[in-house]
Amino acid sequence: MKIIKELLDERGQRPIHSVGPDDTVFTAVTLMVDKNIGAVLVAEGENIKGIMTERDYLRFITTQGRTARDTPVRELMTKKVIYVTPDTELNEVMNIMTAERIRHVPVLHDGGLLGIVSIGDVVKQIGQDQEVHIRTLEEYINDPYPGPVANGAAG
Repeated sequence: MKIIKELLDERGQRPIHSVGPDDTVFTAVTLMVDKNIGAVLVAEGENIKGIMTERDYLRFITTQGRTARDTPVRELMTKKVIYVTPDTELNEVMNIMTAERIRHVPVLHDGGLLGIVSIGDVVKQIGQDQEVHIRTLEEYINDPYPGPVANGAAG
């Protein structure tokens, strides 16, 4: 089974988008829309303070009568950031995301941020790996036995 580092290497480096905790929710949502992403990290310098997702925003809009232009990100971001390391297996990442009901996880190594993976990244990679495995098994099953021919074979 592949590990997260292999997924990051195969898909290539993507920019990591972040906002500050004092930026407005409107700024964060605008960034997510402009970049077509579902989450942004909330950081001060190199320190991750939280993560803001589309789901956080939807909950904010539906439950509080406040405006995105006047509300700082720190008031609605998820403060408990669940992360994985480069050597975490993809199945484990999927299990974590399912159990925690999250769709984005940062990948941290030695305190540094390597990237963010989404549930879509993980599912796509697992599907590709399974497809390769199935093709390999089909080729093995359908491959003619390279032994001697039955009629007239030396015995």
